[in-house]
Amino acid sequence: MALPDPSPDLPDESEASLVPRFSQEEEAALLQESNAQKSTANKFFTSSQYSQAIGEYDKALSSCPNYLEYEIAVLKSNIAACHLKLEDWKAAVESATTALDALDRLLPKKKENKEDDAEKDGGVVEIEGEGAEAEEELKKLEMSDQRRDDILRIRSKALMRRAKANSEQGGWGNLQGAEDDYKALAQLPTLPPQDQKIVQAALRSLPPRINTAKEREMGDMMGKLKELGNGILKPFGLSTDNFKMDKDPNTGSYSMNFNQGR
Repeated sequence: MALPDPSPDLPDESEASLVPRFSQEEEAALLQESNAQKSTANKFFTSSQYSQAIGEYDKALSSCPNYLEYEIAVLKSNIAACHLKLEDWKAAVESATTALDALDRLLPKKKENKEDDAEKDGGVVEIEGEGAEAEEELKKLEMSDQRRDDILRIRSKALMRRAKANSEQGGWGNLQGAEDDYKALAQLPTLPPQDQKIVQAALRSLPPRINTAKEREMGDMMGKLKELGNGILKPFGLSTDNFKMDKDPNTGSYSMNFNQGR
């Protein structure tokens, strides 16, 4: 006997069915409570009371069923916005990343189906059935499109917030992460014009900052290695000064030459 197909609304068909779910009535009540707390948090945010807003967003998260990925992503993205205002860059990155992870689980993976074929045919999807059946299928497609638009909209906000936080946090790895996020944002066709300007400005300013941070951190690392090497070589009457590092200007790689010296 063939097993029934998993629900197409679940982000991960192999695991999502294992997540315990509330009844429709319980879920609706919890979501209503969560939305009320989110509304309170929004008021705190607009009045610049960012710490209080975080507290209310956390309460909203506690009330929200943990399988409602989209609602969780919205709350986490809002928390990231609060941390940005408080200049807590690390916390902002963590919250935005949690939001993005949740949204990535919602976005359908690419697979060969009628919708993929429709993209190749100019975005036309053939509706099967007639009358009420066709209307219902069309309604589902419209809802699916709206859902995807909502997900991409929140995803762009979370990317902007994480990129900003990483850029402010500084450091080679963080700046590289910011550049990666801004590059992803630059590919979004629906990005608002104001955000497009921020993205393009960041993509111009980040490369020299990344190179400076890379050289500084590489220099610090080489200094620590030299200190460690001197400790190891000292019993043998040697030091790192006996070893000359030559950098290849073409590849940026180093070669080492031994000099007996004094």
